[in-house]
Amino acid sequence: MSMIGPSRWADAGAAMLRSRLDTLNRQVSDGRKGPGYGDIAPEARRAIDLRADMARREVWQGTIDRTLARTDVTQKALGRLSDIATQFYQETIRMDGVSDVRIAAVAAQARAAMAEVATLMNERHAGEYLFSGSDSANPPIPDPANIATAGFATDIAAAVAGLGGGNAAAVAAATLAAAQSDAAGTTPFSAFLSDPAQGLAEPRRSVPAAEGDRVEYGILANRNAVATSEGETTGSWSRDILRGLATLAAIDPAQAQLGTDFVDLVATVRDGFRSAIDSIGEERGALGAVEQRLEATKRRHDEVSVALTAQLVQIEEVDMADTISQLRATQTQLEASYRAISSLSGLTLTRFLA
Repeated sequence: MSMIGPSRWADAGAAMLRSRLDTLNRQVSDGRKGPGYGDIAPEARRAIDLRADMARREVWQGTIDRTLARTDVTQKALGRLSDIATQFYQETIRMDGVSDVRIAAVAAQARAAMAEVATLMNERHAGEYLFSGSDSANPPIPDPANIATAGFATDIAAAVAGLGGGNAAAVAAATLAAAQSDAAGTTPFSAFLSDPAQGLAEPRRSVPAAEGDRVEYGILANRNAVATSEGETTGSWSRDILRGLATLAAIDPAQAQLGTDFVDLVATVRDGFRSAIDSIGEERGALGAVEQRLEATKRRHDEVSVALTAQLVQIEEVDMADTISQLRATQTQLEASYRAISSLSGLTLTRFLA
């Protein structure tokens, strides 16, 4: 029968202690129980599920952040559009009985405002056109600089030029038809937005905020999102603004002498601006509610992620205080083992058996 000497037993024990010390040193260094899922068995499957859930929530949070950045820019654009509609609504209140010079000035301002409205509708964020729907790589109004000479504007100008003889209602109807038109060459909006099979039919842009939860936030340039336009309206607040501005831009100061026809046409324009102001207010309010919903969802993801992280820490990470205590104890044991090996190395067989 073979015998294992005391020094070999001591060496084997020291080797085990060294391995244990290496493991503890690594755990103190990175705080983890081990580099592989085998080190956290039998909780490995649960750790994988926790990490997957956390990753999904991180993606949703990133998507929500990007969407909130878009809605913030959209809100600012809508605010300025509302300011323009309000400015010219107030101008139409003052237009009855004003001087020819003032009417000419309003017409010039309206032409400039049309270009600003078109530019606002072409607002972008991170390279995407916000009011283009799914056609976000292309502007909703392709030629904003020349919108005052677009087909709808020239049609409105022609109708306004014929004002007189009690035909204010017919002129208003003609301006309405021009602003509502989606025909190529008339509408200022892109071919995509004007196509009944594309932009005119597609749903609003939406974002996945959680499992099975998509939140609509998009607003298209040529039609309302959630607002219902009422009164003297094209049915779209953006078209109402452009119609009103194009009408004011086309008015000849001499037409103020037409009496009732002039007053009635200005009243029609005023009502259109009033409708646009109300509708933009609805859009902004609804978009604000969407922003609150997204922010609440993001906070919920944050809270759940914190809880999931705590669970994952319990599975994957060591108790640092306990690990340091074990490390020190193992170091002490290993030092004692080395001392024992040193003592045993001087023993002879006779001394060992004595």
